[in-house]
Amino acid sequence: MAFESLADKLQNIFKNLTGKGRLTESDVKAGLKEVKMALLEADVSFKVVKQFISSVQERAVGTDVLNGLNPGQMVIKIVNEELIRLMGSEMTEIALKPANEITILMMVGLQGAGKTTTAAKIAGKLKAKGRKPLLAACDIYRPAAIEQLIRNGEKQEVPVFSMGTGHKPVHIARAAVEHAAKNGCNVVILDTAGRLHIDEEMMEELVEIKENVDVAQTLLVVDAMTGQDAVNVAGMFNDKIGIDGVILTKMDGDTRGGAALSIRAVTGRPILYVGMGEKLSDLEPFYPDRMASRILGMGDVLSIIDKAASVIDEEKAKELGRKLKKAEFDYEDFLEQMSQIRKMGGMASILGMMPGMGQLKGLNLEENEKSMNRVEAIIHSMTPEERRNPDLMNPSRKKRIARGAGVDIAEVNRLVKQFGEMKKMMKQLSSMGGRKRGLGLPGGMLGRMKLPF
Repeated sequence: MAFESLADKLQNIFKNLTGKGRLTESDVKAGLKEVKMALLEADVSFKVVKQFISSVQERAVGTDVLNGLNPGQMVIKIVNEELIRLMGSEMTEIALKPANEITILMMVGLQGAGKTTTAAKIAGKLKAKGRKPLLAACDIYRPAAIEQLIRNGEKQEVPVFSMGTGHKPVHIARAAVEHAAKNGCNVVILDTAGRLHIDEEMMEELVEIKENVDVAQTLLVVDAMTGQDAVNVAGMFNDKIGIDGVILTKMDGDTRGGAALSIRAVTGRPILYVGMGEKLSDLEPFYPDRMASRILGMGDVLSIIDKAASVIDEEKAKELGRKLKKAEFDYEDFLEQMSQIRKMGGMASILGMMPGMGQLKGLNLEENEKSMNRVEAIIHSMTPEERRNPDLMNPSRKKRIARGAGVDIAEVNRLVKQFGEMKKMMKQLSSMGGRKRGLGLPGGMLGRMKLPF
């Protein structure tokens, strides 16, 4: 995950600071020197790092901090606040015109950054907010990009306007806006061509589009894995055509994350979204405060709540709450909970956003995911009647289920035993008002039950 290495290093540095109890000015300076090296290794711009460390040091060596009750924690608080300020202070949304007007968004970026996929992701986000988007294929140099946009548009149930490769991009853009006006679409997303590198022809093409259609927002898509190069690209696009916001892709990869910490400072433009995977749903709003919390190991509970809200069916949640209260839930409900966890990115993703979970990286989460797969295989090998009535289990049924799932019967026995124990515990908790303790949240059942392998 992005920032994992940086987060580990910073957390170790601050652990040493908070462990001292009393801090001297030299302690703070030594700690910040290590912070500086960690940021540079994460590919944060040298100029940005220099200014960041200067700002933190100026605040951290004051008398109020060094003589406070817990100076180490005060230093962490200051670093957190400066990280948030560096990344833009607050979440910024795409600026849209009123729904009765057409908002034109122009997606720009280098080839391979994920621009076409991101255009479809943005369309899906806007559609979910009640807008009527139209995707326009303006990349005339790569027929595959047009096909990809059409396929992704179908998946998002968003119309795609295409004139093939035989027209100039500016003519396609104008025709797309006319098509939107005739068909009741109020957002047009122009997927423009990318190049392997920035060239004058590319920039002239983008300028020509902006001169001929009323582009409301120019959104730059950059690959976070390219590190400092992403920052340089953002700076050049901003200088040559002007950008209104940045979308960072591949933030789920093995990236050092320096682009996220540098782009706002270098361009003065906000990061709007971060792409966290290949799925069309894998696009998250960028919250500077939440990102700072993740980097410093403070967790990101609000993002967990957002993810939960996006995958939970309200009626199913109410029904599960009723079943939990009466201890009537079954294996079907258990499967539903595992499905919700997967939709939220899996156990590793959730743990990565929980406060203090950085210390649990030694856990074999990959093995736990495999365990979840085996549990699902066992439950899917049950008949619908067995899944809905756990009390039907007997030795002959267990043998058949084990054969169907391709596991040892001991694994089936463990699952059945722990499921029974969990039901008893739920019954006890519900009698104590357990429903108010959040047992119906995704993972509520799984969180109270060790996987049986």
